[in-house]
Amino acid sequence: MDPRLVQLAYLLSAVLFILGLKGLTRPQTAVRGNLLGACGLFVAVVVTLFEAGLDYRLIVGGLVIGTVIGAVFAIRVQMTEMPQLVALFNGFGGAASTLVAGANLVQTSSFTTDVLLATALSGMIGAVTFSGSLIAWGKLKEFRQLDRLRIPAQQIVNALIVLSCIALTYGMVTGGGSTWTVVAYWSLSGLALVLGVTLVVSIGGADMPVVIALLNSYS
Repeated sequence: MDPRLVQLAYLLSAVLFILGLKGLTRPQTAVRGNLLGACGLFVAVVVTLFEAGLDYRLIVGGLVIGTVIGAVFAIRVQMTEMPQLVALFNGFGGAASTLVAGANLVQTSSFTTDVLLATALSGMIGAVTFSGSLIAWGKLKEFRQLDRLRIPAQQIVNALIVLSCIALTYGMVTGGGSTWTVVAYWSLSGLALVLGVTLVVSIGGADMPVVIALLNSYS
């Protein structure tokens, strides 16, 4: 494909995502927002397939499996449990971001600084979204063990984890695509998983819909 058409399609996809998120902020426009977001994802997937020449069999297999799982959840889950379902799906989206960025890092021998920085942020934000969304799901399911979980000096612990993530990000950017870069990425993702837990676990269950919306905006 013409690179200009590819960039234009990705720009269109991003605009559709933004409009979709805006539509999801109100019940009256939620259906339209969901459709716009789905169209944006469709455009991005199709363009990526044409540009990269990926194996269509794997893509179709993944779509079939994902569709079946999504349909089963959508049919069986009660309307009152939709916040839990949204939290769970949002967490899977974050995990996908982390895994895709990590796979791309492993398969490529060299990166520019901006791509390494974007990869580090993808891994960190995706991992925080994944673990934080799982904690939100557990709180909405009223798992009492989570309500009793307390982290001593939580603010200090969070600050130390964030500083460690920043240090690992710097190590990735300056690593120049070496083995250390890959190790730093997965270490960063592991710390981000812990950060997602420590950030969300102390928040009350009544505020979980707000937390889910915030994590969704991160991812």
